[in-house]
Amino acid sequence: MQSRAYASRLPRLASPHRVANSEPSDQKTVMSRIPEAEILPITANLSDSGRLAIGGCDVRDLVEQYGSPLYIYDEATLRDVCRDFVGSFTAEYPNTHIEYSSKAFANPAVSKIIEEEGLDMDVVTGGELAVAIAADFPAERMNFHGNNKGREELVEALRYGIGLITLDSFAEIELLNEVAGELGVKQQVMLRLSPSIDPHTHMLTSTGILDSKFGFSIETGDAEVAVKQALEQDNLDVVGVHFHLGSPIFELEPYSEAIDYVLKFSADMRDKYGLDLKRFSPGGGFAIGYVSDTLPPAMSDYAKEIAVAIRKGCDTYGLDEPIVSVEPGRAIVGRAGVAVYTVGGIKTIPDVRTYVSVDGGMGDNIRPALYDSEYAVVPVDRPNAVRNQIVTVAGKFCESGDVLARDVDLPEVETGELLALPASGAYCLMMASNYNMQTRPAVVMVNDGEARLIRRRETYSDLLASSLDLD
Repeated sequence: MQSRAYASRLPRLASPHRVANSEPSDQKTVMSRIPEAEILPITANLSDSGRLAIGGCDVRDLVEQYGSPLYIYDEATLRDVCRDFVGSFTAEYPNTHIEYSSKAFANPAVSKIIEEEGLDMDVVTGGELAVAIAADFPAERMNFHGNNKGREELVEALRYGIGLITLDSFAEIELLNEVAGELGVKQQVMLRLSPSIDPHTHMLTSTGILDSKFGFSIETGDAEVAVKQALEQDNLDVVGVHFHLGSPIFELEPYSEAIDYVLKFSADMRDKYGLDLKRFSPGGGFAIGYVSDTLPPAMSDYAKEIAVAIRKGCDTYGLDEPIVSVEPGRAIVGRAGVAVYTVGGIKTIPDVRTYVSVDGGMGDNIRPALYDSEYAVVPVDRPNAVRNQIVTVAGKFCESGDVLARDVDLPEVETGELLALPASGAYCLMMASNYNMQTRPAVVMVNDGEARLIRRRETYSDLLASSLDLD
């Protein structure tokens, strides 16, 4: 499994907040005693006090310094995953670009690491573009996605010199051509296609099926019309096509099935309209492990499936092998992030359920309420304790559906204990809200025993800053 490969490359841990057994071989021995080792960051270990430590930092010490709830990102895991993607895909198909989908977690500190590791990046809004610009991310390595880009967003992107824009509607084709003409730009574009293939994931995260707001449908004929229309625009340079099946995808076959279908379509468009397929993207959607008994294929397995399908399709349909870009988001940052909460009220309903309430919830992680997503729960102060109680971890928001983890095994917890949810690095913070006027949590990056704040905790003043008529 991918996670075992990560665990074999554990970095050295150092003080402050030094953890026990700092040699890599000892770390693996200690980690093996933490039930959630395969879904926690690769540096997860036990501190000298026997508590959960990440990146060489005792998690309780971090909470005491930065407050609760707290999101912790492990730099070593983030960099390791980036390198695994680059290594796995370029080994199978050398002309591959790994393009981080920043909607999973847009933050200048993360953007800088992504750049340093040689990845490209895509954005879907002007806000995500602004984060990338703030981090001085190279414009030529960026791709603007999204299904309804506005004029102002497109102007900002073109003025920044963005490398690619992926078009998702007929209105966008016309609007971008107009904006590019006004700015005197010949903009490289890709067309997002919908291959009508079900990736067998949650219906709300399936994007490549026929009934989807995303992409030009090949099945209905819209994709062909879009190719013809885009090629006719004076200010657009159509360099390729893109599709995205959805997320998270635990199966390999949907990729190869969709790749063959889209490459056949591309060959037809070459013959009819002269489409020159220089770039090709099968999107992202690569899964991560949220719970220990459901782990994804190794990244090398995804890479091999995709590379073999592309080469086979190009050979079958007489296409030159294009530049390939894959677009992981969740799979880049998901495992690197851990959410930590403090236990408050505990309610036991005899013969029904025990609710353990924490100081966060759907305001910082709406995924369980929205997608029925599952999470494991680690007791921070005693991660290896016997799990002798089944509980439901609930949030503090005024909704019955505000549940973070249902029916999980934990020790008998007490008010004031800390609970950690592994694999919280993707989408949780990006989908966060101020529901109930709750402030959003702080975010720290840990590495080699050091912690740095990369996003401060919101204040009540922040919540009121945009309000008018306060006097």
